Amino acid sequence: MNAPEPLQITSRRHAVSAAEWQARIDLAAAYRLVAHFQWDDLVFTHVSARVPGTDNQFLINPYGLMFDEITASSLVKVDRDGKQLDDTPFLVNPAGFTIHGAIHAARHDAACVLHTHTLNGVAVSAQQEGVLPISQQSIFVLASLAYHDYEGLALRDDEKPRLVSDLGSKQYLMLRNHGLLTVGATVADAVVAMYLFEAACAIQVRAQSGGGALTRVAPHVIATAQQQALQVTLGQGAGSLTWPGLLRRLDRIDPGYRD
Repeated sequence: MNAPEPLQITSRRHAVSAAEWQARIDLAAAYRLVAHFQWDDLVFTHVSARVPGTDNQFLINPYGLMFDEITASSLVKVDRDGKQLDDTPFLVNPAGFTIHGAIHAARHDAACVLHTHTLNGVAVSAQQEGVLPISQQSIFVLASLAYHDYEGLALRDDEKPRLVSDLGSKQYLMLRNHGLLTVGATVADAVVAMYLFEAACAIQVRAQSGGGALTRVAPHVIATAQQQALQVTLGQGAGSLTWPGLLRRLDRIDPGYRD
């Protein structure tokens, strides 16, 4: 079998605004981090970001590229219905923007929406009780967690109102029998929220595998989790505090996401 042709991606750096270019870099970084942390599911999940200064333009992954191949220039610009808005050789997954478009339309604070199908996340999403209050990571998730029942592949427009209603104003959404989703005011916030969500699920699966009784965190502790989070991050929020370091990590591995 012949080796595949290397990807040929035309730079968009000088074809878009400075604000959009920065958004593209951050979103490409998010895809690389999803791959780095092994949250990816081949090419079948998505991270989307609103184009700064717009209400109906979003960036999403080119369908078919692995997440560790995605660059700032390869990201595809779409409208709220998932229709492509720029000239690109890449396609968009028709199911990919059903969930994301609905959330972006309803939640103007959601500059970024991140969805995964990790083994730990899907395992916990199949459990009737969902996320259990058994770890420090879980308290931050439980302080802003919603659930949405599985309705099959996300292809139907009639599911959107139910999805949006279930999410409400929360930051974390567990898609039953499906996976995890986070929203953030920035790409960094959505990524760090997913880090906590995935960690809480991984810890839960491991704790359950021991077979013993589990010790639960008291509800009054969960009620103060968001206040504690601000305090421990010096008022910056976890996204702002950790994002520069995460970008430095990516730059050491492969700075090509910036192209």
